Amino acid sequence: MSVPAFIDITEEDQAAELRAYLKSKGAEISEENSEGGLHVDLAQIIEACDVCLKEDDKDVESVMNSVVSLLLILEPDKQEALIESLCEKLVKFREGERPSLRLQLLSNLFHGMDKNTPVRYTVYCSLLKVASSCGAIQYIPTELDQVRKWISDWNLSTEKKHTLLRLLYDVLVDCKKSDTAAKVMVELLGSYTEDNASQARVDAHRCIVRALKDPNTFLFDHLLALKPVKFLEGELIHDLLTIFVSAKLASYVKFYQNNKDFIDSLAAMSSTMPRPASVKCSCLSVVRNITGGYRHACCLVSVFTEERFQLGLLHEQNMAKMRLLTFMGMAVENKEISFDTMQQELQIGADDVEAFVIDAVKTKMVYCKIDQTQRKVVVSHSTHRTFGKQQWQQLYDTLNTWKQNLNQVKNSLLSLSDT
Repeated sequence: MSVPAFIDITEEDQAAELRAYLKSKGAEISEENSEGGLHVDLAQIIEACDVCLKEDDKDVESVMNSVVSLLLILEPDKQEALIESLCEKLVKFREGERPSLRLQLLSNLFHGMDKNTPVRYTVYCSLLKVASSCGAIQYIPTELDQVRKWISDWNLSTEKKHTLLRLLYDVLVDCKKSDTAAKVMVELLGSYTEDNASQARVDAHRCIVRALKDPNTFLFDHLLALKPVKFLEGELIHDLLTIFVSAKLASYVKFYQNNKDFIDSLAAMSSTMPRPASVKCSCLSVVRNITGGYRHACCLVSVFTEERFQLGLLHEQNMAKMRLLTFMGMAVENKEISFDTMQQELQIGADDVEAFVIDAVKTKMVYCKIDQTQRKVVVSHSTHRTFGKQQWQQLYDTLNTWKQNLNQVKNSLLSLSDT
């Protein structure tokens, strides 16, 4: 597959015209083609194309697409290094500027290559970086099933697979797609074995911190089964995760009292990340996104401002989540919970009970109603914090009871029909 280029000249003449154009823009490049062949010409053109990217005129897009079209007709063994070089330039050149052009060029390159070409890995990683820097990640496929297929199609090494998943995770987190990011991190950690689990120590630590911090994540038992997380057993971060998996608020409070410095160190984790600010754009050019559709380039343009933001865990946030997790556990075991019990177990005041219950119901992890007269909460359903052998047995017993009841109804209907 290749990018259509409506130019009725030979590849050599096309390369010569590109050289002449770049020379006219001030690039240090000869107007004469190299004797080494087209791949040498392209290497020199890509090296000099910075001057082209600086231009704001309408010719830049067609010139760069011409470069892409020539790249795609090269033999695969001569193609890889040149594509990597072009991708590096498009990612690093004045990061944050001209995002629509850079995305379009990378998208054209990605679609123009054979689906099983391994170097598509480099182009996809570049697309993720550029899209993340300009707030356009929604135009890039990030579904885990599709990424798994690409990893298989490109026959990636273990190292490249980990690099791709780690990059995808970081991009999704930066773009506040926490649900998808969590699935990607689990996929990453799940790809390690007992032999190399120690290499994922940092990833496992980040995964735990992000999961505990995420305001929409309340179930953590699946993390304990991951080999890199198991490797952290005996460390404070693993102990903290275990508390969030199944322990009560009192256990966390005790942990905090004994390890205040550790929790404070997690709270101190911070980073500088660009935050998008909306910009009104009058651009009328159209950019082809990686999924094959077309959108106005102005839809991709954002200006990013730097702002300090909190990555780590705050004690107050931990307390709030542990109150909810403790309440979930109480609701599984008791269909009625008195206000006094809630005040004691959740360490809240009498005036805070109603507000807490309302917030708990909003999470959809617990379904209940307040009985003001009798000062109690009546539970209709609560999600299990862990789902082990005991929960599977309960599910089996429930389904078996339903089956028996349905058989009784069936037999009753049959007896009525006989009469």
